[in-house]
Amino acid sequence: MTIVCYLKSCPPSVVRSLILQKKPNIRNMSSMAGGLRPASVVVLHRSLTPAFEKFCQANSGPLPLLGHSEPGQWTLPTLGTVPDTRTGSPQFRKYEFGACTGSLASLEEHSEQLKDMVTFFLGSNFSPEEALEKVGLPRRDPAGHGYVGAYKTAVPCVHIAGFCCPLVVTMRPIPKDMLERLVQTSCSMVGEQGQPIHIGDPELLGIKDLSKPDYGDPVLCQPGDVPVFWPSPLTSLEAVISCKTPLAFTSAPGCTVMTDLKDMEASARCPIPEGIPEVHLISQDPLHYSITSASAAQKIRELETIIAVDPGNRGIGHLLRKDELLRASLSLSHAHSVLLTTGFPTHFKHEPPEETDGPPGAIALATFLQALKKGVSMIVDQRALSLFEKLVEEAVEQGILKTQTPILTYQGRSAEAAQAFLCENRNPTSPRFDHLVAIERAGRAADGNYYNARKVNIKHLVDPIDDLFLAAQKIPGISSTGVGDGGNELGMGKVKEAVKNHIRNGDVIACDVEADFAVIAGVSNWGGYALACALYTLNSCEVHGRYLRKAIGPSRAPEEQSWTQALPSITKEEKMLDILVRHEVRSGVSGNVGMEVDGLPFHGTHTQIIQKLLDITTGSV
Repeated sequence: MTIVCYLKSCPPSVVRSLILQKKPNIRNMSSMAGGLRPASVVVLHRSLTPAFEKFCQANSGPLPLLGHSEPGQWTLPTLGTVPDTRTGSPQFRKYEFGACTGSLASLEEHSEQLKDMVTFFLGSNFSPEEALEKVGLPRRDPAGHGYVGAYKTAVPCVHIAGFCCPLVVTMRPIPKDMLERLVQTSCSMVGEQGQPIHIGDPELLGIKDLSKPDYGDPVLCQPGDVPVFWPSPLTSLEAVISCKTPLAFTSAPGCTVMTDLKDMEASARCPIPEGIPEVHLISQDPLHYSITSASAAQKIRELETIIAVDPGNRGIGHLLRKDELLRASLSLSHAHSVLLTTGFPTHFKHEPPEETDGPPGAIALATFLQALKKGVSMIVDQRALSLFEKLVEEAVEQGILKTQTPILTYQGRSAEAAQAFLCENRNPTSPRFDHLVAIERAGRAADGNYYNARKVNIKHLVDPIDDLFLAAQKIPGISSTGVGDGGNELGMGKVKEAVKNHIRNGDVIACDVEADFAVIAGVSNWGGYALACALYTLNSCEVHGRYLRKAIGPSRAPEEQSWTQALPSITKEEKMLDILVRHEVRSGVSGNVGMEVDGLPFHGTHTQIIQKLLDITTGSV
């Protein structure tokens, strides 16, 4: 530690002199003052230059390419004064046909081969320790007192030519009450290079044991800590191994060359994304946090406010919980396969008994999930299967829904049956879906019955899809969202006490089955529209997008045009309601067959809400 403190006060020339003396105490040069910035080195045959350059550009998170030399040259003037590549790092690794065949203090003995080789300089200008120090957290040294460990993940980097390797990450344990402050500080210091790519359970990255890093020594977690992961330049070592070139060299893990690249210049290479990042817990089992920009989060909060109006004066304001729409959409954004359910047979004396609230919101959300290339299925009551098959088919014909979505039914009557339905081969470690969404779906009350708003028991018309939501609570990796407007809908068990106290007939009709997230809306369709709009907002946010893709691969910005087309619109929702009317599906409250939902006219009330949601989402206001 004495040497580290001394180095921080030294001019660059003195630091370089000490490096070149190969002092064993200064192997890790990841954080130096005096304008000196570290860079790791990869030396490859000149023929691999185009491919490796493209590989770094495609995986810029772990491999921020500062530049490369010309063949046979050992310095890079654009980085300021860089020492001779052959001697500028305290230690090098030699690779032959993908195997590490030795460690070298100098490359001078390979000068002849180096004449046909190119040196790549990769930025290593962010150290989590700097951010930890800035927020007042003590530095934690690795258990083995070497350099901080790094882990190979199951996340593949973008494959370019012969370079095909997993992402390598480094981890720091952070007290959970300091997460957001740490993330905001690290991003403010060096822009997007300071943004983590995962917060939570390491197994979500394919890391089985944090005590056994693939490189270096572990930093041990303490009670109350959350593992936070950043992309590591050591990904370059895995890239060199993967290409199996006859001869390559890299700086050794924990060792770097020192450039004169100033802090300002380094930040210019990794600009700060729009907006301060916010950190939100989206799952307890497995533990998982997500990130988005403050500006995107604010848009979603505005969406939540728009749908929270109470045109029916039901008292839904008492059910509202802040940021449920935000956290539900964050969770959905990470999902790969979503199961949607809807259908409230409130008109039990008619055929069909369904109402016009629910199906449009579910179809609108399914449309946007398809645009994000997520798996989407719907599950409905067996008696309503034919109706929903026709609704989906006509929605596709009318251009509302892009492609057909599977429509399933469930009539099991046990927890075992529900688990078997949700999991591949009945294995709870292999769920078929990772998010369940109920939009205006009849929900089971505490007495086991299902009630409409007037306390009429409609259990004979409802299949036990609630059991799937109950089973999901015990299956790691499956989250759930309920959208409702009165408290008797599936998922509203999360706010059942408020329903009992503030909603008419709430003591009888309150749904007893919880969802992880309870989205409250004046009309449930609006909740489905808002979820689609929130997903658009998140996936258009570079902060969230970078987190989703683990800082590898290109931004998804080019897809935004297709996303815009997939958003709900007045035209599409009018077509969807017209389809329902043709099938004699009735409005809730009034029971009319016509262009209305919950007794409210489509033209006027619903069109205004849809337009407000779109204006916020697409930036028209």
